This record gives sequence, C-alpha cells and structure tokens, in this order.
Amino acid sequence: MKIIGGKELMKQEEKDKIKIKLCGMMRPSDIETANLLHPDYIGLVFAKNSRRYVSLERAKTLKELLHPEILAVGVFVDEEPETVAALLSADVIDLAQLHGKEGEAYISGLRKLTGKPIIKAFSVRDETDIERACECSADFVLLDAGDGGTGMAFDRGLLVGMNRPYFLAGGLDASNVGDAVKRWQPYAVDVSSGIETDGLKDAGKMQAFVERVRCSM
Repeated sequence: MKIIGGKELMKQEEKDKIKIKLCGMMRPSDIETANLLHPDYIGLVFAKNSRRYVSLERAKTLKELLHPEILAVGVFVDEEPETVAALLSADVIDLAQLHGKEGEAYISGLRKLTGKPIIKAFSVRDETDIERACECSADFVLLDAGDGGTGMAFDRGLLVGMNRPYFLAGGLDASNVGDAVKRWQPYAVDVSSGIETDGLKDAGKMQAFVERVRCSM
C-alpha cells in the first residue's frame, strides 16, 4: 500500500475537490458573503439584458473587494471579443464565460487577444448539445438549461455522454446539489437563482449551498 505524503495528499485533495461558482454577484454584500464562504469562482454578468447585469465600474468595485484567491468570471452574451479581452487584460475578471452563440471562430479569435481561460456555456436539450460540448475547444464547458440563470434544470440523464470535465448548472440549490454532486461528479457546480430570495443573493442560501457541496465530497 502506497503512503501518500502531506504535500501529495493536499494536491490529491485539491484535484478531487468539486469546485463551486456563485454567479450573478451584484452588491458589495454579495462579495462579503462570498469571501466568508470562499468558493472557487464568482460570476459577474456583463449581458445588458440580464437583471443581474453589472456595469464596468461596478465590476471593478466588486473585484477590488473580492478575496484574491477567488477567481472572477465575466459572463458575456455575444460580446465583441475586444471588449472581453480588455476586461481580462485589466484584471477586472480572470476568466471569460461565453453564454451566447459564440462558436469556434469566436473562441479562436478571442484566444489571439488573451491567454486567459475561456468557459463556453451550452444550453442542453438533447444528445447533440452534449456532443458539441465535448468537442468544444474552450478551456472549460458549462452545461445549463435555456439561457442560464432561470432556475430550470435540463435532463441530467444526458450527462452520461460527457467525456470531459464540466461545470454543472441549471436548477441547482441546497436541496438538490448534494445528490447532483454525488451522482455526476462534475468538475464544478454553478448556481445563481438557487441562492436568491426576491431576485437578490441570500447569504443564508449561499452558505447552505456551499456547505452542502462540501459535505458531499
């Protein structure tokens, strides 16, 4: 039996840990709660048609308040790649999440402007969407239902076709994320509406979600 040393054990635990993304941060109080809970990622939405939209100035303020070990993901919908790259270069965000119709040509063009990681979101309706996600050249893929942030879930049975690590989103909250983590073992879980009350982030729900994920590992 091989005995794993302290450093090796810590590395293995970090590798096996399912990561957490709390998306749709809008207020300083949201960031304060996130800093206490220490998820791996928070999400800032730059899509202007979203009720969770944050302006550039608000995003800068929120990023300045964010614990330096938590990564900020910028969520975009068919934004000009130069705009996305500029926010990455300015360290307003650490990763870009593409939630629109961005295809391989867009991803390739964005890579010419930045070396920062790219997440491509897919709205999952059938096996074809899973196949597209598996073949995507983005650093990470995220699987969601609809346009994201709706609180709706897709048919999780389709996940049997996934052959790469992925962010699992769509309809997750503290009541069901534990079962989802145990059954599907995603790379990360992503939540927004599931940690809200009356359209705003709820500190109690945020804590419950994070604790449920960590207790399920």
